[in-house]
Amino acid sequence: MTDKDNKDVIAPEGKVNPINTDYQVGQDNIALQIGPFGLDIHNRVFLMSGLAIVVFVFLTLAFQNQVAPLFADLRNWLTSNLDWFFLSAGNIFVLVCLGLIISPLGRVRIGGTKATPDYTYVGWFSMLFAAGMGIGLMFYGVSEPLSHFGTSFAGITMENGVRTDWAPLGGAVGDAAAASSLGMAATIFHWGLHPWAIYAVLALGLAIFSFNKGLPLTMRSVFYPLLGERIWGWPGHLIDTLAVIATMFGLATSLGFGASQASAGLNYLFDIPLGTTTQIVLVILITGIATVSVLAGLDAGVKRLSEINMALAALLLLFVIIVGPTMLIVSGFFTNLAAYFENLPALAMPFGREDANYSQGWTAFYWAWWISWSPFVGMFIARVSRGRTVREFLVSVLLVPSAACVLWMTAFGGTAINQLVSEGYQAVSEAAVPLQLFIMLDALPLAQITSFIGIILVVVFFVTSSDSGSLVIDTIASGGKVNSPKPQRVFWCTFEGLVAIALILGGGLAALQAMAVSTGFPFTIVLLVSCVSLIKGLASEPR
Repeated sequence: MTDKDNKDVIAPEGKVNPINTDYQVGQDNIALQIGPFGLDIHNRVFLMSGLAIVVFVFLTLAFQNQVAPLFADLRNWLTSNLDWFFLSAGNIFVLVCLGLIISPLGRVRIGGTKATPDYTYVGWFSMLFAAGMGIGLMFYGVSEPLSHFGTSFAGITMENGVRTDWAPLGGAVGDAAAASSLGMAATIFHWGLHPWAIYAVLALGLAIFSFNKGLPLTMRSVFYPLLGERIWGWPGHLIDTLAVIATMFGLATSLGFGASQASAGLNYLFDIPLGTTTQIVLVILITGIATVSVLAGLDAGVKRLSEINMALAALLLLFVIIVGPTMLIVSGFFTNLAAYFENLPALAMPFGREDANYSQGWTAFYWAWWISWSPFVGMFIARVSRGRTVREFLVSVLLVPSAACVLWMTAFGGTAINQLVSEGYQAVSEAAVPLQLFIMLDALPLAQITSFIGIILVVVFFVTSSDSGSLVIDTIASGGKVNSPKPQRVFWCTFEGLVAIALILGGGLAALQAMAVSTGFPFTIVLLVSCVSLIKGLASEPR
């Protein structure tokens, strides 16, 4: 597995403790030549995951009226009955990351003791941030802080002895300052340490077992310390198949959010009609752009788009800070962080929660959504993180994106709350969720320009998620080959768009959210087991 001539396995630099196995990358693959197009696929993983997704898409389109309520019921059942499981798992991932940072295992270097980073910090942060949370920040940056503020300010409501409000924790009835503080803390909880710990645990496992242990860059490799050579058989096939399906539906959920927000922005600026037709057209157009990026490859396509997107996002963020309530945003960054850490133990508590609507409807859904994204984001982060120490990797992946998320939410959400409370600007709170970003920008100077930049950001975040996701799914479905034929990348990129369209037709965002939760649940179990395997793998590495 450490053959330097194998283009699908990067040889380590310096000392490592590789795993000796006779398995060769792609040995179970089927290589086909269909006209000018070549294919190189892992027969079982590709067929099982592809068939499962095709069957699901067909049933969704064939039975639209029956499927939509089924999706809603599925999501509600999973989040209301398994909220304790999702919250407990999220806490475990954070504790594992923090434990590795302070332990001697933090000195292990990804890729060997003499490995050097493949990318600069700017390029590295741009790619992991754009892949990890781009569309979500655009969609929820204004709406979530505003929503938690509103429910906290309204306080607790009871009907027949059951709490019916959506306020986090105990709310802050009638106290605008306290409601704003609690609302921002509740928002940061969903976008800070916990989701990035989910990504970091899996990304680190993939990186160590690929770059240090010499195994293929697939999910099954992480489980070698526990399953041994059985990872090349059906246990490994099932793990990789589940990773492909979870990634596909996690991506489709985000693409659905992006399409709904982009269509809302286009309607607001240019009166383009709202509805599923516009969203489907957007999915088709953006999938086409993503296909071009996928064909260009990781460095020429994904990396370049990520850096452009980060520059645009930073420009928009700086604009809001300067023309918005500047001092409120600057001071709010620190006060919101303090509020987050103050409320963190209560927000992260899995049991005995009285704020069921918040913990189940918001937190449990978010954790399942992040986990369904984790194979895609984790593998992508792993591919671009060779040369970093475990401590450097975890500190960077946990703290830098979390701090950026806090600043983004403080700037956009804090500005919207200030517009509502201090300026009496009701339109921002009354607008539909996909439109709230544009309504908030409308109250600031140069609204037409900034709103158009916002649409571009949504679109490009959409593209970077789709193209990087396609590269990852293709790697898994080709048995760990990172240089598989380009037609396969086009296939998966197109497939993502078709799944997003099917779910939009089959029940809108409810369908998308339900599939993210349902695929996130079994993969949570996979992630929890992988933590044990990761620690065992790190313990055997020189440092």
